[in-house]
Amino acid sequence: MKTSSGHLTYCTNIHAGKDWAADFDNLKLYFPRIKAAVSPNAAMGIGLRISNNASLALAEPASLAAFKSWLEAQEAYVFTMNGFPYGEFHRTVVKAEVHSPDWSTAARKAYTIRLARILSALLPPGMEGGISTSPLSYRHWFDSPEALDMVLKAATLNVLEVVKELIEVHRKTGKRIHLDLEPEPDGIIESGAEYINWYEQQLLPMGIPFIANAFNLNDEEAEGMIKQHLCLCYDVCHFSIGFEDHGAVLEQLSAKGLKVGKIQISAALKGKFGNVERNQEVLDDFKRFNEPTYLHQVVARDEQGALLRYPDLDEALKDFQQQSAQEWRAHFHVPISIDRIGDLESTQKDILEVLGIQKNNPFTSHLEVETYTWEVLPEALKIPVADSIVKELNWVIKQARI
Repeated sequence: MKTSSGHLTYCTNIHAGKDWAADFDNLKLYFPRIKAAVSPNAAMGIGLRISNNASLALAEPASLAAFKSWLEAQEAYVFTMNGFPYGEFHRTVVKAEVHSPDWSTAARKAYTIRLARILSALLPPGMEGGISTSPLSYRHWFDSPEALDMVLKAATLNVLEVVKELIEVHRKTGKRIHLDLEPEPDGIIESGAEYINWYEQQLLPMGIPFIANAFNLNDEEAEGMIKQHLCLCYDVCHFSIGFEDHGAVLEQLSAKGLKVGKIQISAALKGKFGNVERNQEVLDDFKRFNEPTYLHQVVARDEQGALLRYPDLDEALKDFQQQSAQEWRAHFHVPISIDRIGDLESTQKDILEVLGIQKNNPFTSHLEVETYTWEVLPEALKIPVADSIVKELNWVIKQARI
């Protein structure tokens, strides 16, 4: 729905579906109920997540026409897509495979271009669109700086091929779509600083001559085109896990003319270990979230502020006695309307901080609640999925006063 702070929706990666038929069935089942509760008198946007397999089916003219007709009947529209997970995302072990195929591959490039073409067909006139995507690859797949550098260059070139496609879409249709790269713990790009460094040291040096030659532009024009079509997806959960200063990151991006394409409104888990008598209770609460489907990276911070990173929660749990951490933050998207879970907290305050910055000095027009973990949440946190989504959207509207 359109709010004073931008278009607000939820990401449909919360719904399990193996193909477009199942995805569409889920939308038909849940979306009308959600819209009736949240936006009964105004059109409401959808944050569409479809796998590569589903995108092949939806790209067919008949499927696309049927979906567009349904959207019109529902007073719904698609303005943002989640192109991070390529394959199945529920009821299977995902873990690091969420990054596969990575951006060094032709498969990832082709999938993203297909999403862009689908979005250009669905996007309402006069509205910009965005596609969030992975942070190029998973850093633990590479055992040397040389191997990492090679994949980084190949990935950057494929990203630029997609940027070229997005520029062509804009010129042909008038619809501006941006690719929104999403830093994540243990991605090749996992922080604001790494994103800015990659953008300035890799993307622009490679991209300016590439885009300039492709469209007969000068260097300044080519740089402007890249900055319009390659943006940051600001996933609040991911930046919170790394103990990042949200205001400082957003100020740095603004100062360098780098745009944020989307805020993903999401919360991580955090727990403090300062009270020796309560440490075991905190640890036991973390264990409740140690499930086998998704990666749950942990960043631990000690008294001096030094950070220790673990690829997954089980590894942090095993190493607890060997560290002197004062606080853990874990990559588990918990419902954003909850601030305490037993002896743990969520990073809900980070969401309020980012939304406050957005309200006072808007830096994007896309807001998407992303709590995809409903099926793997502890039972005590589960309510019916449509009710859960409604609760989260209404919490954003109320707390952010948008």
